[in-house]
Amino acid sequence: MTENFELPIIDLKEAKTDPNGVAKKVVNGLENIGFLYIDNVPLDYDKMYTCCKWFFNQPQDVKDDIMRRHWAPDNKNLYRGYFPIVEGEPSRKEGFECCRDPDPDDKRIKPGNWLCEPSVWPNEDGTFPFKQAMQECYDIMFDASLEILRLTAIGIGIKENAFDEIFEQSPLSTLRLMHYPSWNGKAPDCAKIEDGKVVTTPDHTDSNFLTLLYTFDFHGLEVITADGKWKAVQPRPKSLIMNIGVVFSRMMGGRFKATHHRVLDIGRDRYSVPFFHEPGFYGDIGLNWMNKHTGGGPEHQPEFYGPWLLNRIKYVMKYFEYRVLPDIEA
Repeated sequence: MTENFELPIIDLKEAKTDPNGVAKKVVNGLENIGFLYIDNVPLDYDKMYTCCKWFFNQPQDVKDDIMRRHWAPDNKNLYRGYFPIVEGEPSRKEGFECCRDPDPDDKRIKPGNWLCEPSVWPNEDGTFPFKQAMQECYDIMFDASLEILRLTAIGIGIKENAFDEIFEQSPLSTLRLMHYPSWNGKAPDCAKIEDGKVVTTPDHTDSNFLTLLYTFDFHGLEVITADGKWKAVQPRPKSLIMNIGVVFSRMMGGRFKATHHRVLDIGRDRYSVPFFHEPGFYGDIGLNWMNKHTGGGPEHQPEFYGPWLLNRIKYVMKYFEYRVLPDIEA
C-alpha cells in the first residue's frame, strides 16, 4: 500500500516579510525532496476548474480544429493546442496547451521554429471567456515561478534576479489543462503496475525547468522518495504543488532533485492544471551554470535551451508525437 507523506510548505506571503527564511526552506526542499507545496499564489482556482470543464466538454469538432498536426494533418499547429487520448498507450489523458506568444522583436527566432509557435484557441460559444481566463492564469503562474526562482537564488547565495535573464525573451513556458478519464477496468498491460494499480501517466521526470501544478481535490499523484518507495502526494486546498525538471537539476550539477513521479487511475475523471516554466529558446542552461555567478567551480559551458529540449524530446526520450517533426535551426 502506498504511503502518504507531507511536502514542505512554501508560503509566498511569508516570503514578503522573511525572504531569507523562506529561501532556506525552498533550497532545503529542492535538495532533499524535489517537490514542495506553494501557498498564497493569487489564482482563481474555481475559474481554473471551469476552464477544464468548459474545454473538455466541448464538441469533438471544436477540439479537432485545434488538434496538433500529428493527429490532424490539415492543421498547422505542431506543438501547441489540443492532443487526444491515444489508445494502447500507458498514458490515458487528453490536454490543451497554450503559451505566451513569442516576442515579435526577437529576431533570433527563425521561420519554422515550431517550439516557438503561437497559441491556437478554440472557438468560444459565449458561455465562458476561456482565452482570457487562461491568459490570466498563465501570467500569475509565470510570475509565481519567477518569485520562487528568486527565493532559490537568495537561498544559494547569488543575486536575487540571477535566473530572470533565462526567461526574459520569448519564454517557452506552457500552461496545460489535463483530463484523465478512468480506464474503467480496461487498461492495457503496459499501464498496469505493482499491487494491482493502474497508471494514467507512467513513471517519469519532467524535462522542463520548474513545474507548478494544481490538482483540485483529486488524488492520484505519487512520487518516489529517497528510500525508493512510492508515496502519495495529498491535494492541499488552494496550494500548488511544485517540482523541478531535468534541465534545472542538470545545470545545478544535480544539487536539486528532479524527482520521479506518476499518476494513478482513481476510478473516475481526474483534472489538473500544470504550468511548465521554461526558458526562452536561447536561454542559457549550460553545465556549471553557478560558475557564471560565483566564479567558483568548473568553468561554465553555455548551451541554449531550445536545442537541448529538441534533442531530449525527439532523440533521447523519443516521444512519438515529436519524432516525426523537423529539426530546428538554432
